[in-house]
Amino acid sequence: MWDNPRAVNAAAGALVALALALLAYAGGRVLVESPAFLLKTIVVDGELDRVARRDIVNALQGRVRGTFFTVDLESVRSVFEDIPWVRSAELRRRWPDSLEVRIEEQVALARWGQQRREAQLVNARGELFRGQSDAALPVLAGPAGSEGEVTRRYISFRDALAPLGLTPTQVLLSSRLAWQLKLSNGITVQLGRDSERDRVEERLARFVSAFPQTLANLRQRIDYVDLRYSNGFAVRAAEAPRTEPAGHKRV
Repeated sequence: MWDNPRAVNAAAGALVALALALLAYAGGRVLVESPAFLLKTIVVDGELDRVARRDIVNALQGRVRGTFFTVDLESVRSVFEDIPWVRSAELRRRWPDSLEVRIEEQVALARWGQQRREAQLVNARGELFRGQSDAALPVLAGPAGSEGEVTRRYISFRDALAPLGLTPTQVLLSSRLAWQLKLSNGITVQLGRDSERDRVEERLARFVSAFPQTLANLRQRIDYVDLRYSNGFAVRAAEAPRTEPAGHKRV
């Protein structure tokens, strides 16, 4: 090989190229890790009502590392999205030493679960999140994994009851997939389970249609309505004992 000038020149050229590449890499690492490019500012944008500045400062404390070039945006995004009431965060670098963060806050639709040991809220997409519970919010509950379905049905029930000026304050889905509502006027409505012949929305629609001519005219306050009938519904007056069949009226 050493007797071949062309091969020697090619090897020398390769070594020079490798040396230049190593120098460029080393120089690049020094540049991107230079203190001159340390992050100095994080600019937060978005319509923030629930997320406080102190929550952001506390969450970021000691958890943002690197320079303008080396900071892990995905890691920082995760830090922001772990803050209560933050649904999503979008990040981008802003030359030469800043990050821009746009936050989308959660909008609570209801409280989730009948137990109040841990504050859980649900948004209109059926997503659970942590947040301070608002007592004025309705309560939704159901088996694990049913958050999306219960939320969708709550919105459907709410819209169906709107012509009566009523709203559901509770929507409960049992482990047997039976639906129960509690309305803003105090009435508990037993909807039962969906069937191929009769879905719960259809039962509620019949109730809404019949309400102005029936229950709205009763002098007694109604405590309970059972809609699990194909040709009517049963009601119970608030004053009647729960254990006496005579306390039920068929409409």
